[in-house]
Amino acid sequence: MVTVHNFSYGLVNPVLGYAMSCLGAFLGLRCVTRARAHTGTARAGWLVLAAISLGAAGIWSMHFIAMLGFTIPGQTIRYNVPLTIVSMLIAIAVVGIGLFIVGYGNGGLRPLLLGGVIVGIGVATMHYLGMAAMSMPDTMRYNVPLFALSVVIALVAGTAALWAGTRVRSIGATVVASLIMGVAVSGMHYTGMAAMHVYPDAKMSSGSMAAMGGAGAVSFIVPLLAGISLLMFALTLTITLSPTEVEIREDAVLQHRMDTEFAVGLPVHPGAGGTPFPPGQGPGQGRLAPRVGVPDAFTPIRRSPGDGGRPNDRQPRG
Repeated sequence: MVTVHNFSYGLVNPVLGYAMSCLGAFLGLRCVTRARAHTGTARAGWLVLAAISLGAAGIWSMHFIAMLGFTIPGQTIRYNVPLTIVSMLIAIAVVGIGLFIVGYGNGGLRPLLLGGVIVGIGVATMHYLGMAAMSMPDTMRYNVPLFALSVVIALVAGTAALWAGTRVRSIGATVVASLIMGVAVSGMHYTGMAAMHVYPDAKMSSGSMAAMGGAGAVSFIVPLLAGISLLMFALTLTITLSPTEVEIREDAVLQHRMDTEFAVGLPVHPGAGGTPFPPGQGPGQGRLAPRVGVPDAFTPIRRSPGDGGRPNDRQPRG
C-alpha cells in the first residue's frame, strides 16, 4: 500500500477548510432566514443564493481546500477538470433541491427527512466524485465500513443543515449552527479520506504516467477557490445591505395596514364574484363595501360629509 499524507502542511488545510465551511454555512443560513419572510420569486431567489453558499463554499470548497493538503511522496497529483466542476455543481444542486423541498413544504417531518436524504447522498457523491477526479499512477480502494460511516455522516449533516434552516433566526444561533455544520462537513471529508487506500498499479508504465491528463492544483483548484471566495464576499455584502427577516415581516405588516386603512372601498357588484347589495346599500347609498380578505380590525374608517373629513364616531341618523 502506498503511503499518503492528508496533513502535508500541518493544520493549515484543516483549519482553512473548516473556516470556509463555517462561513458558507453561516451565509447560507442567513439567506434561508430571509427566504422564510418572502413568498414567490423572492423566496426562490434567496434559496438559490443559500444553495450556492452552502454547496459551493460550505461543502465543495472545504473538500478541495483539504485536498490541497493531500500528497503522495514522489508523485504529482493532477485533477480532471470536468469531473471537478461537475462535483461542485452536484453539491449546489442537491443542496438547492433539499432547501426547496423544505422551504416550500408544510414544515413537517417528511419534507425534512426527504430533503436531508437527498442532500446527504448528494454530498457523499460530490466527495467521492472529487476523489475520482484525482489523476495518479496508483489505484484507489475504499474501506467499506469507513465508507459507509462517511455516508451516514453526510446524511446526518444534510438533515441537520435543513433543520437549522427552518429553526435558526438570531445571529448567535446561526453562528452556533454554522460551527456545528463545519464540524460535520469536515468530519465527513476526513472519514472518507481515511477510508481511501492507495495501492501501486503494476501496469502503469513511465510513458502512461507522463501521458496522464488533468490540471495541477496550483493552476486550477487555487484560482477556482479564489473565485468562490470573491463570490462569498459579494454575498456577504448582499446579506448585510438587505433587510432582516424581522424587518421584512414588519414592513409587510405596515404595508398591509396602509393598503387597508387608506384604500377606498368599492361597492361589490353582483355577478362579479361578490354578494348582492343589501337593501338600501347599493351604489350611491353612502356605504362602502368591505374589502375581501381584510380583517375587521383593518376596515377603513367612514368619513362624514361636511365635517371636514373628521372620522364620524356617531351612529348615522335614520
